Amino acid sequence: MGSVSISHLIIFIASLLVAASVAGTLIAGVEQVSSSVDRQSEDLTRQIDTDVAIISDPAGGSIYDGSNRTLTLLVKNTGRAQLETDGSNLDVLLDGQYRSDPSIEVVSGGERWSSGAVAEVTVSLGDELAPGDHRATVIVHGSRATFDFYY
Repeated sequence: MGSVSISHLIIFIASLLVAASVAGTLIAGVEQVSSSVDRQSEDLTRQIDTDVAIISDPAGGSIYDGSNRTLTLLVKNTGRAQLETDGSNLDVLLDGQYRSDPSIEVVSGGERWSSGAVAEVTVSLGDELAPGDHRATVIVHGSRATFDFYY
């Protein structure tokens, strides 16, 4: 009779250990899923709050500087979020090619690139821009603005 109670006690303790390890694994998995959902929610919120428009004058001739081989676009923050001016979340494409290291200088609306402010986005092209039609695209947090111009 005593041996049956001891074996039942051992089985009960073993089942408690298995249940505790399964619960620990599930809790860790749920925490990871929750953390991922939070990050995606923040990214989606930032993307929804971000909107930009390129307001450069295509006929003004101030878009491409042939002597410095730079492209300069006036980009207005039309969203609700304040945008970074370090270029870390801004991509510039010219004729479908990625252009790295854009410089951003806020030219109206204060020192920050907040809603309604205009920034001058300049990228160095390296090569001379061939005459003809061109398309520049600015992408910030998934929001994009496209601008066609002739040089």
